[in-house]
Amino acid sequence: MDPTLTVPVNDAATLAAAWVPYAVGGGIAVAVLIVFVFVVLSRRRGSKAIVDSQAPPKGQGGLFDALSRTRAALSGRLDSVFGRSKVDDELFEELEEALLIADVGLPTTDRLLAPLRERARTETLVASDLRQALVSEVHSLLVGQDPTLTKPESGPWVVIVVGVNGSGKTTTIGKLAARLVKQGQKVMLAAGDTYRAAAAEQLEVWAERSGADLIRGDEGADPGAVIYSALESALAKGHDAVIIDTAGRLQTRKPLMDQLSKIRRVIERLVPGAPHETLLVLDGTMGQNGLSQARLFHEATPLTGAVVTKLDGTAKGGMILALAAEMALPVKLVGVGEGIDDLQDFEPVAYADALT
Repeated sequence: MDPTLTVPVNDAATLAAAWVPYAVGGGIAVAVLIVFVFVVLSRRRGSKAIVDSQAPPKGQGGLFDALSRTRAALSGRLDSVFGRSKVDDELFEELEEALLIADVGLPTTDRLLAPLRERARTETLVASDLRQALVSEVHSLLVGQDPTLTKPESGPWVVIVVGVNGSGKTTTIGKLAARLVKQGQKVMLAAGDTYRAAAAEQLEVWAERSGADLIRGDEGADPGAVIYSALESALAKGHDAVIIDTAGRLQTRKPLMDQLSKIRRVIERLVPGAPHETLLVLDGTMGQNGLSQARLFHEATPLTGAVVTKLDGTAKGGMILALAAEMALPVKLVGVGEGIDDLQDFEPVAYADALT
């Protein structure tokens, strides 16, 4: 009780009257506090609603986020194009420009737009109809490419990884090894790029980080001998997977072809039916330049698929469509960040939805 109060404690009416100002003041304070809490919570709920409304559609996740730059470069233009009231030649010119900016490439752009132009000639369409038709064309282009990694029923899964220096080849190998180790598999890495000491050193770091084993040779050693040793050790020790790094030099074609051909002969001799995958790692920021790399490597060795890295740092994600349309080369994995778990299976439908 406040010591300044001097009313007799046995006078209930007087005591109640004396406390009224304090009770009223306290009530106001409590009311103000309740209103303040209510406002704060309302704002938080509002903020959460905004965040939730901006969340990627279920099932897209990291790929949706990784394509944010490509989508930003493309979606505004697509919204403008498909927001037009009239379907005419000018609309198709703007649509073509939007796809080329996303590095889809002219041949693939023509392939996507040809059916749309035909429909516009024979049907009465509004622009929104064309947008859905474009999504369908992108879907159909990608659905024909199987993104599934091919694995044997028995014996080690043998994968050759090729690509130019700086494409993210070594990082991709490390992330793939980490994924397999997490699945309980025993993984062997083969440092077949013996021309650069740094390549084997980087692979050694990734082997330690992922929990994989590593076979490497001295700088300048015969790549075929290193790979032979790695396969021989993997077979003896019961490894489930062998992932082979290769040199990324492209100065001349013949040495590259000869080396990759020799590597394949070594593999086939020790593991019949292998290699089960020959994956080309492409830097997503290269755009259409990646397509020329793919053609060169495909001449040197039959490719079974591609891995596109650095998708989160480029506005040129449309080059995946060009790989499918011009080379029938399926993208099997995509790098969507720098973390060890940021190597994902490629999902064609999710990609098409995120892009368009």
